[in-house]
Amino acid sequence: MALLLVTAVVLLYGVIYPNLSVVVSSFQRNGSWTLANYREILSQRIVIEAIVSSLGLSIGTVIFCALVGVPLAFLFERFDFPARRLFAALAALPLVLPPLVGTVAFIFLCGETGILAHGIQNLFGLATPPWRLRGWPALLLFHTYTMYPFFYVLTGAGLRRIDASLAEAARVLGASRPTVVRRVLLPQLTPSLVAAALLTFMTSMASFSAPLLFGGDVRVLTLEIFTARQRGDFTMAVTDTVILAIISLGALVVFQRYEGTRKFAAAAMKGSPRRRVSISSGVARVLATIMAVAFALLLVLPVATLFLVSFAQEGSWTTQTLPSAYTVANYQRIFSDTYPAEVFFNSLTMSAIAAVAALLWSFCIVTLLRRGRENRRFIDEGWRRFLSLLVLIPWALPGTVVAVSVAEAYGGPSLLLGSFVLVGTFWILPVVYFLRFMPLVVRALQASMEQVDPTLEEAAGSLGARAWQRFMRVTLPLVWPGAVAGTLLAFVIALGEYVASVLVFVPANRPISIAIASELRDFNLGTAAAYGVVLIVIISISMVVAGRLERLRG
Repeated sequence: MALLLVTAVVLLYGVIYPNLSVVVSSFQRNGSWTLANYREILSQRIVIEAIVSSLGLSIGTVIFCALVGVPLAFLFERFDFPARRLFAALAALPLVLPPLVGTVAFIFLCGETGILAHGIQNLFGLATPPWRLRGWPALLLFHTYTMYPFFYVLTGAGLRRIDASLAEAARVLGASRPTVVRRVLLPQLTPSLVAAALLTFMTSMASFSAPLLFGGDVRVLTLEIFTARQRGDFTMAVTDTVILAIISLGALVVFQRYEGTRKFAAAAMKGSPRRRVSISSGVARVLATIMAVAFALLLVLPVATLFLVSFAQEGSWTTQTLPSAYTVANYQRIFSDTYPAEVFFNSLTMSAIAAVAALLWSFCIVTLLRRGRENRRFIDEGWRRFLSLLVLIPWALPGTVVAVSVAEAYGGPSLLLGSFVLVGTFWILPVVYFLRFMPLVVRALQASMEQVDPTLEEAAGSLGARAWQRFMRVTLPLVWPGAVAGTLLAFVIALGEYVASVLVFVPANRPISIAIASELRDFNLGTAAAYGVVLIVIISISMVVAGRLERLRG
């Protein structure tokens, strides 16, 4: 009963009420119910353009990410060549870049005032930069760079699971290689490809930093919501929020639809995976190594550029290819001044609060769902699926939607909080971070729980152990590595969160991402880069720890 009460309270306050408030507000004008808000907004050309652009950008991102990520997964999982492990690890490097930091690094390297453009301009004596980092090409290029790891990682995991004997049998029966790929491999990889496509689609729909900094004339829904809130047009902001939420939730429904396919495909994958083929030809090995080195350099260059600029003396990088003067003053300022120390403390504190709260909440909801599956009288199947869907909703919604929902629900006196106003306090960001990333912890803990043999708890119970003793002595040690890995993942993503932070932060809880954006506005490029480097180091350490805990769980 206690678990059910905690679950109901969190879902009511954090998911149902905020999102319902936004939907209700979008249908109201001057205190009466109406469709006028939607008629007015959907009649505006800029809104229709934003919807079409958001969908087009997301679909294009999925296509380009698949074209890059899937071949890379086949290359690193099916072939062996010198330094393969190193290059395979570097292929996932964009995952450690927070969206804002990655955008800044991309601008420093590829922007019209960046190192590459300046280098080509000075080398050939051009009067203007050879390109402009603006519009559709820039957005698609950046999205492909930052999001192709979804296809790379998930396709690689799928290749490691599939049964190699099926492809061998098809070859024995006379099928050509293209036929084997089309009729045998792709059906087995479909769940992984669909999951990667939907994850990429939703991440692209939620993209904010790149459209803001170099989107140019490309209008997207996240920017329309931000602009509407900035100019005080809350009606347009909440209506655009509902439209964006509908699109994102539609993607979630499709994802749920294919979960059954994934389970069916997994059930058929009981053979051994295919071994990697060593590239025996000397010329082929050299070409593969050269291509891998070139690809690795392309991945490392943005991070290396960020590291280089972090040592640049402020004002020393104007029209030169590289900064003309270097200093450690940027790092000294970060580690000695009060303001930088405060933003790091804020981000670490708020992310830790959100991650720990997500961990505790995850134990409640996962235990409840597990008991419901084992005992249908406790919670029937329909309610269990409904609870699972509610938990996933914040993960499927873009950060702008979650932030606007919380701000709309708790920006003034409310039915659930009375006269207490959450917006404007320190706690608004920890709450938003918790809601956005708690599904990650729930999924990680759920995966660990499913690997625990229920007969272990039953055996402990038969020996006289009470419920809390069975949990502390049997279940917790088995699921702890996976639970902590999911918690660390939520922690590092919250550290670099910018989309939601920019909408609801206050001076008392200013995070690192807002400090980076402020330094960029003041043209303190070295300090902004130094913030980004320190953030990448923290995230990398946390990801290494999470990876080791994940392997321990396995």
